[in-house]
Amino acid sequence: MRGEVERCREAITLARDGRKVAVVSGGDSGIYAMAGLILELVAGAKDEEADLNIEVVPGIPAFVSAAAALGAPLMHDFASISLSDLLTPWGTITKRLEAAAEADFVIALYNPKSKTRTTHLGEAIDIIRKHRDDKTPVGIVRNSSRVDEELTVATLSELSAHYEKIDMSTILIVGNSSTFTSSLGKGSDRHVMITPRGYDTRQ
Repeated sequence: MRGEVERCREAITLARDGRKVAVVSGGDSGIYAMAGLILELVAGAKDEEADLNIEVVPGIPAFVSAAAALGAPLMHDFASISLSDLLTPWGTITKRLEAAAEADFVIALYNPKSKTRTTHLGEAIDIIRKHRDDKTPVGIVRNSSRVDEELTVATLSELSAHYEKIDMSTILIVGNSSTFTSSLGKGSDRHVMITPRGYDTRQ
């Protein structure tokens, strides 16, 4: 972390020297990752330096992986917001949170809490709670799709009790006003989050 520009410049230098280079990102390389920075650096280079064959290979974003573990919370419109203010001012992030919450988007929260940034998550949830019922489901997925994946479904009002185990490897998915949880049948101990798309299921 924080060495992204140097790593990408080194990759570009090696590619210009004729090497085949792969810059590997977790999740999808175009979402909060390295693809944009590589392209930005090459696009800003002189014409003779910009002639590189760059392929962006799609992956599975963490919020998509987390959503699959939770059920189907992203069936309707959603917003993805990072709570890290290293590259984006906190004031800009709070405006985005306010707009997404007011517009009733399902909200996927990246980078919710780090060792030094401990208050942003609480502030973000306070903003969302102004526009959501306290019983709104929230999925908490840590280390999504890894062997030590941890999965919890809580409500907005219960979320603070889980803050201690939330870190930079955690994705939170906050439901909209229609999102609900349900077990997968009689005797099942698995509860899923579902955000209805609007289909008529009464038939």
